[in-house]
Order: sequence, then C-alpha cells, then structure tokens
Amino acid sequence: MVYRRVEPFRFPSLLPVIVRGALGTLLAVVGCADRDEGGRRTNTGASSLTTVTAGATDTAGGTGASSAGSDDGGVKLDVGNGMGTGNNSGDNMSDGCKKVDLLFVVDNSGSMLDEQVNLVASVPGFVNQIQTQLADTEGYHVGVITSDAYSFNELGCGIEGALVTRTGGADASNAVCTPFASGLRFMTEQDDLATKFPCAAQVGTEGDGNERPMQTMIAALSDAMNAPGACNEGFLRDDALLVLVIITDEEDDHEVDGCLQQPQPGSAGDPPQWFDAVVAAKDGIESNIVVLSLVGPKPPNACPALDKCAGGIDGAEQATRIIEFTEMFTYGFVGQVCAPTYEPFFQEAISIIESACDDFVPPG
Repeated sequence: MVYRRVEPFRFPSLLPVIVRGALGTLLAVVGCADRDEGGRRTNTGASSLTTVTAGATDTAGGTGASSAGSDDGGVKLDVGNGMGTGNNSGDNMSDGCKKVDLLFVVDNSGSMLDEQVNLVASVPGFVNQIQTQLADTEGYHVGVITSDAYSFNELGCGIEGALVTRTGGADASNAVCTPFASGLRFMTEQDDLATKFPCAAQVGTEGDGNERPMQTMIAALSDAMNAPGACNEGFLRDDALLVLVIITDEEDDHEVDGCLQQPQPGSAGDPPQWFDAVVAAKDGIESNIVVLSLVGPKPPNACPALDKCAGGIDGAEQATRIIEFTEMFTYGFVGQVCAPTYEPFFQEAISIIESACDDFVPPG
C-alpha cells in the first residue's frame, strides 16, 4: 500500500506512540495493493516524497534485499524527512500487539554528548504519550544499552549488551537508576520515566572509540543474556512487538583508524548476519520488529562530515551498513542523527509502529 502523510499530530515527544489506537495522525490510502508471487504486498501507486524501499522478508525470516527509489514496485510509505518502509495489511492477525519491548542502543563514544542531550530532552513528551497510548495494553519494557561493554554497570553486568542501570564518567548522569518497578534491570509503565529514562539514557562519552552498536544489540537480545539470573532477565518477550532505536554518529564497520593507525573492527559480521540474528531472536517473525535508526544518513543530509582525526564532535559519518541493515526490515526507518531535535523523526515513525502493531503475528 501507499500511505500519504497529512498534517501530523504535533506534540513534543521522544517516541510519541508505540501501539495501535488513537494516534492523532491520519493516513489516507492513495494506492492499491496487490500480492507478489511470495504473498507479500506490492505497491502500484507513486510516492510524492523521497522514500527508501526495503524488501520485506517472509515471516519465517531470511535476508531481505534493499533498494532505493520510488518506481521499483516495492512497499512505500511517505515519511517526510526520514526514510521508512512498511505496510499495514493486517492479514496475519486481528488483535494487534498487546506488549512492546523498547531497546535503545546509545553510542557512548566521545562525540555523542549533543546526541544524548537531544535524546533526553524529549523524555517529558515521551512519558506523556506513553502513558496515554499504552493504557489499553498489557505493558511495555524499556531498556538502554551502549555501543560497547559498559564498565560503569554493577559488577557482573559490565559486558556487551547488558542493560544500563547505573552510569558514570564524563557527560553521564553519574547516578544509580535502579530500583525499577519490575525488580529487574528494565523500566516499565510503573516507573517514573521522567526521571528513570534520562538517568539511564545519559550514558556519557567515555565509551570505546571502536563502536559496536550492532554487536551489543545482538548480545542484548540473546537467549543467554535474557535467561533467568542473567543481566537482561525478563526483558525480551516472545509475545511483544520489539522496537529497536539505534543512535550513533559513526558507522559500524571494519577499518583501520586513520589517525592512530589502530584496527577498528567494529561489530562481528555484516548486515545480513545482523539481520538474521535479530530475526532469530523474535522466533523468525521479521514483521514483529521495528528498527528506528538515527545515524549519518545518505546525502543530501544535515550532517557535516565527522573529522575524527581533529577530535571533532560535530557531524556524523555516513552509516551505510547500519542503513542497509535497517532497510532489510519491513518496518525500518532512518533519520538524521545531526537533526536539531529528534521530535520530527519520532513523529514520522508513528505510522510505522502502528502498522507493525496492527500486523503483529503471535508466536507459535
């Protein structure tokens, strides 16, 4: 299907909506949808705004293929300044998602102060909307991880993928954020997110310059990390929509540091392997995942080049590999990490999250 964006509902928010229901944003269908040979929705209309089209994968998993443009017959969604993909066929379920797991992957390297401040600044609006929009659900989980092994966590959980419960170092909240209402290491609707989320999300800027956001994200979703007694016990639920929010100003790649001539291997694997690992964590149901990536996007964009050798903290490196990963998902959305505010990005993401919730496929 093709959705044309009309005047959006305006409110200050970090993530203004997570589940389906009254959203204040109306979508008008301007194209008709048919099915391809694989049974997926295809678009026969044209988009009026710049979009990126992702190849939707089968619900059993597998690697999707990405492509750009507006004339290739793929599913397209008008998303304004961001780039998104998705459909809202509703073919696989009738009740939508009842639970939501939100995982924020926050780069904690030396150039990320402004981005973390930008993220935290939207929390009051985020809290107001989350309390309203999730009133009819069975609850949500909110967790934060960093782009490396976070040494300021408590003993035993200073490892890759462990949820942040305390912070330290330069530019951090430098606080113990627990206890959380869950009694575990993630926040829920029972917590005062106006204070708890900023505490955990302001992770500081003393992280490893060899950013590994994709590797830590995969570790956070692993069975071992979510097992009883493990650092992320109880966070990831099979019957919940998974929303991944990735925030970084550098690419996750394999390179040699041009300034110090040191190897920077980044995360293990490549986008197809990252995709497969994340889908496997959701029982092979790719459409039960939303990926929101605030990164250095493809030009033209508002991000000047990041001069790492000069010790610069402004700008962003084009994150080609993270974008490729994001575009593999039916519900993938890319925004500019250099934007002066992230509110428009999350407002544009409303329709994608709603569609994913409407199309949620119960496991089993």
